[in-house]
Parts: sequence; structure tokens; C-alpha cells
Amino acid sequence: MATTTSPQSGDVVSVTYNLQPNGDFVPNPLFDDGRVTFVLHGGNYLPALHQLVSEMKPGETQTVTMDAGYGEPREELKAKVPIDSSGISKNDLKVGLELFLSNGMKCRVVDLDDDDETFTIDANHPLAGATYTADVTLQGYEAGPSEEQFVFHTEPVAGAKFDVLTIALGCFWGGELAYMRVPGVVGTSVGYTQGDMENPTYQQVCSGTTGHTEAIQVIFDPSIVSYDELVKIGMERLGESRNLLNQVGNDRGTQYRHGVYYHNLEQMAIAKSVIESYGDKCVTECKEVMKFFKAEDYHQQYLLKGGQSAKKNAKEVIRCYEILQGGGLSSTISAQGRAECQEKCKGSDSLL
Repeated sequence: MATTTSPQSGDVVSVTYNLQPNGDFVPNPLFDDGRVTFVLHGGNYLPALHQLVSEMKPGETQTVTMDAGYGEPREELKAKVPIDSSGISKNDLKVGLELFLSNGMKCRVVDLDDDDETFTIDANHPLAGATYTADVTLQGYEAGPSEEQFVFHTEPVAGAKFDVLTIALGCFWGGELAYMRVPGVVGTSVGYTQGDMENPTYQQVCSGTTGHTEAIQVIFDPSIVSYDELVKIGMERLGESRNLLNQVGNDRGTQYRHGVYYHNLEQMAIAKSVIESYGDKCVTECKEVMKFFKAEDYHQQYLLKGGQSAKKNAKEVIRCYEILQGGGLSSTISAQGRAECQEKCKGSDSLL
């Protein structure tokens, strides 16, 4: 482990920390505390924790006030809406009523204006501005996977402490959260692979014309969890969709095809053995990994941001298709979403 310099993005850091909520903020425990290991700036845990650790040196301890993950209140996420054009009966309006904007963002009625013609909505998270007092110690760090490990090589990269799995399980949100919960997994990201276009957007991939499939990249410690175990977790998550071509659940199209994409021949042998164990009806593809393009920021750790637990060994059912704003992190509302909300809140017809 390095001892004299601060870790860099992509390093795997080992941190001991505890959080004490300030004021009357009651936290929703979505991730582990105590001693944890994670890829720096690789998602999971609080964004403020990543930023703090990136400026620390091994053995250093800091006590800080840390944003609880809901962001600061933003005035541009508040707006007055004319009652007459809102589609809502005046008799149904009350302070605290929850509504949804046309872009799916949740908001609340916070004021019935004196003019009796408008009401005020607020799309800030109810806990915006909440903070923790945190005691954080950087125990140490190690280099994460090298660039070589993210592409195909015949042999595994010698001497690597961490390894990489690339797998497609249909919609990448739920699969990513499932892997985040696995002990030994230190980082995850979602994106697009096995296609022909450089840097595709979500919309382009969803068109089914780029050849990509939605995929998950998992960085893991093989001394804690094996590649074989991780592939099996993915295959079990697929369930009977293992036998469906270009489909997982109700999601259909080549962008939802399932597959394991190996980074070396050792991984290939393991992946093929696992896939073949599910019989001749299983159509999960097993191919050499192609370039992986990270998806847009708002897709990364999407369900954690929406309020679902990423604690190691968490057993709660993973819910993929709900609008989840009840206990998540501030980045649930992406920069794009904030901009849309700002614009949509200016109009009077943005409420569903």
C-alpha cells in the first residue's frame, strides 16, 4: 500500500468511518459503515466521502460535516403553478400533497398562495440540506485494475490484486445493485458493450441499431469472491430469461440480450462451464469482451440513488421499475433532470 501520497481516482481505498446525523435528520441506512473498501470515485457510499478521501493520506483521520447525500436546497426547483391549468381541482390541493412532473420527478405542494390562483411546488428532496458529522480514517489504498484488465488478453494480467467481470443481465439497474451487495465487490458501473458505435447514448442503444447490450462491469477481489461465483449470481438472477433470446423479463430487443463477456481465456472457460450447466435451452451468449462505454451518470448506481440498500449481504427485494425518491442520494436528480425540472416548472401544464 502507498503511504505518503493521496489516492487517485480508480484506486481501491480502505476506509474506517462512522456517521452521526445532525439535527432531526433520521438516515436511511443504504450502505455499510465501519471499515469499508471501495473504488475511489467509483460510486456507492456518499459522494462527499469520495471527495474527502481523495484529499487524505494513509493513516490520516478527519472529523468533518458531510452532506448526507440529498444536496443543498435549490431555489430553481421551486415554482408557482396556476391552479386553473394544472388539471388539479382546487379542493384536492393541500400542503404536503405529492405530485409528479412530466419528467417523472417527484415534487410536493409547499404553499397555497394567497391569491387563490396559484400554488407552489418544490422538487427538492425533503431532506435536502441534511448533514452528518463524520469521523473518517484512510487506512490505506492499492491500485485498482489496470487498463489492460478491462480489455481482452489471452492470459490474465499477472500480479493483479483485483479483477473485472463484464456481464449483461437485461436492464442494468437491478443487476448492478445485486452485485453491489456482494462481499468482495469493490466497484460497479453500468454501460454499453458488444456494439459498433463509439460512445453511444442511452437513446441510441435503446433504438437497437448500435449492436450494444446494456451491461455491468464489476471490480472485485478474487480472494473474497471468485469469478465463478459472480457469473453464477448473474445467471441465477436471469431466472427463466436464460432461455429467452434478446429478452429479459418484459424487456425485449438486442440491447437487452444477456451474456458473459470474458477478458481472458481463463474467464472464458469458467463462463462457458457455468452457462452450459443450465442446459441446452439456455441462450446466454459467451463472447470476448469488446469496448465498454460507461452509461450516463444518472444511470450509475441508479437504484441506490433511488433509496434501495446497497449494504453487503442485503436481502431486500430489488425493485427496478418504480419511481424511487424516498430515501436516495441527491444525484438521483441528474444535472439533466434538474435542468428539465427548471424548465418544466416554468410551465403550467407540467403536472400529470
